Amino acid sequence: MVRQAVTVSEIAGCFEAMRHLRGHLVETEFVPLVQAMMAEGYRLAYIEEAGQVVCVAGFRVSTNFFLGKHLYVEDLSTLEVRRSGGHGARMLKWLFDLASAEGCSAVNLDSGVQRHGAHRFYFREGMHIACHHFVKRLEP
Repeated sequence: MVRQAVTVSEIAGCFEAMRHLRGHLVETEFVPLVQAMMAEGYRLAYIEEAGQVVCVAGFRVSTNFFLGKHLYVEDLSTLEVRRSGGHGARMLKWLFDLASAEGCSAVNLDSGVQRHGAHRFYFREGMHIACHHFVKRLEP
């Protein structure tokens, strides 16, 4: 079952699964960072098995000119040792269903250009490449 993390312990329980995607994260900073992001509309969903979070998804619902009201998946990660077990597909289906229930016209996400296995997964789940995402890092 997919659940949304709300409490400090639920958020903290998502750290290991999230760290598989976002290796730069620091455990002691994780909960406060997620809480700050939640204040800006971020939501965190997870799948737990045998007391361990095995898959996480961070997402937001927002509106823009390109897609109208949409659900944007910021993070989707499964523990490496639990990959290919259907968790990612189950999480993505849950996100698709939630987006439909919330009146969204689309679900979108960005994926690093080097993540070929993830791209095959997204294609298999019915997603397609709609655009390129460009970034320029700014110096502080």
